[in-house]
Amino acid sequence: MQTVTLNLPDVLMQRATQTADVLKQPLEEMLTSMLELALPNVADAPPDMQAELTQMTWLSDWELWAIARSQMTAEQQQELQRLSAIQQQRSLVQDEQETINQLRHEYGRITLLKARAYALLSIRSGRPLLHNL
Repeated sequence: MQTVTLNLPDVLMQRATQTADVLKQPLEEMLTSMLELALPNVADAPPDMQAELTQMTWLSDWELWAIARSQMTAEQQQELQRLSAIQQQRSLVQDEQETINQLRHEYGRITLLKARAYALLSIRSGRPLLHNL
């Protein structure tokens, strides 16, 4: 455990104190919880995505909704389906294997970004956005 001293504007300190009171938690505990929610643990994410996932914390809601609604292009989806179907029938040649690997990587990347966007939007709104999906 480490100690940090923060100089907070009065308005922010009032909001933090009010929130702690409403939650019936000590101020330090509430602030620690807020930091845990706001600062992502990206250690398990692919190294090439860790910075991008961390930066998402400071995106606007509008930007997060754009990510949450993003998807692979129709052409990419069709190509992934086509190559997956071929792979069921025979081994892919090297070019096909490279293409399917790239498409799968992109699919995983988009899925991870969408999950982070929905998580942040849920935290900000105070309600689980994926609850009814």
